[in-house]
Amino acid sequence: MARAGICIGLALLATPLVPQQALAQAYQCRMPRQLAPPRPVTPDGPARPRPIAGYTLAASWSPDWCKTHGNPKAMQCDTRFGRFGFILHGLWPEAARGPSPQWCAVTPLPRPQTLRKHLCMTPSPSLLVHEWAKHGSCMTKDPARYYRVSAILWRSVHWPDADRLSRKEDLRARDFRDAFLARNRDWPRKAIGIHLSRRGWLHEVRLCYGADFRPRACDTRRLGARDETPMKIWRGL
Repeated sequence: MARAGICIGLALLATPLVPQQALAQAYQCRMPRQLAPPRPVTPDGPARPRPIAGYTLAASWSPDWCKTHGNPKAMQCDTRFGRFGFILHGLWPEAARGPSPQWCAVTPLPRPQTLRKHLCMTPSPSLLVHEWAKHGSCMTKDPARYYRVSAILWRSVHWPDADRLSRKEDLRARDFRDAFLARNRDWPRKAIGIHLSRRGWLHEVRLCYGADFRPRACDTRRLGARDETPMKIWRGL
């Protein structure tokens, strides 16, 4: 998407949608003393520059990732750096149909100080670098700009209390969507994609936007679980 288009779209998101709390569900987020220079990223697929018709904001439920990956040294799992609930996996451009744009460039690499600014949103330097190279490079030539756009959208979302929902008996995907809509009243229900593990645990929420950065209905790939689908949430906060 052209740089001017990003500016116009984000201007439409302006003040009323952006809450004061910037860290969403990051608790006691603490920065590491130093960050190593980012390493180059090796693409895991072909370069695919394509016109952008919309976006997906993918948010991972960090307690589930830490449980399944079992890596206590990862920043998002290491309590020395805080405790994390929903974290931003990435902002992904989408095509009107067919495969999404990806791997439009792998350089320039973001600066360590740029990554540091966004570690409470995405507490993984390597993930930040990967998301810029795979997805963000198809939106803009400047990684810092990609992160700024991601942060504006991230801060515009009021996340429901997933820990409280985890205690509900007979929890269904509809209950999560109901809780999300109670805090984000301008969202259409079908713009909230819920993705579960094979055993029914909450893995990721994918929020769908149009090219103007306004919420819009997800396609089948992004929508995930139907309202009646049983789900569980790993309690980790």
